[in-house]
Amino acid sequence: MSGLHARSQDFDAAIVDLDGTLVDTLGDFSAALNAVLRELGLPCIAAEDVAPRVGRGSEHLIQTVLDHVGAPPGLYEPAWAAYQRHYLAINGRHSAVFEGAADGLGALREAGLRLACLTNKPGAFARPLLQAKGLLKHFDFVFGGDAFERKKPDPLPLLRACEALGSRPGRTLMVGDSRNDAQAARAAGCPVVLVTYGYNHGEPVHEEDADAFLDSLAQLRNWLSPSGRATRP
Repeated sequence: MSGLHARSQDFDAAIVDLDGTLVDTLGDFSAALNAVLRELGLPCIAAEDVAPRVGRGSEHLIQTVLDHVGAPPGLYEPAWAAYQRHYLAINGRHSAVFEGAADGLGALREAGLRLACLTNKPGAFARPLLQAKGLLKHFDFVFGGDAFERKKPDPLPLLRACEALGSRPGRTLMVGDSRNDAQAARAAGCPVVLVTYGYNHGEPVHEEDADAFLDSLAQLRNWLSPSGRATRP
């Protein structure tokens, strides 16, 4: 864990990312995408080539995977339709909650914060996944990538989430795993912490602009220091 301690009383709410932050969903993405590619008669893609493409929404994921396997033009629409079917069929089967994630959400709740899950994943995928993994109970709101006109890294979803939570951006903590989360938070005026184990488009997360980096969400218990000591751990 790195970064200054914060005081729990400095926050009224928190916005938490899903893929790469709460749940390791790379297996789900790989299984659904390869089912799509097989259906379309295209070569499959390795999981390590899927990971850098996660986090910018399903549309971006599908298009860049099609480009990666050399798909001919005009296959996006059938690929999108197939992806909806295949992902819904396997949602959560090949994924696992990151160690410490549930504890971290519990720590935020115990600190009196209202919580929203904000993901670029479609809402029809996000809520069932959270339910299946036992995490939905922690959240007051769940916003998918189709909930607003724009997705992260645009600040609009964070600002709308703050409105729903009834909190000002400066008192709303963003918890994520990527540059998308950090950029959206900074533009919205939210403090931000990033986990070190996520996807971040295949790039080193410590290069991003964040207030702290956590090796586990369980470390939120110590980071949200009741005493507010501004000392490095």
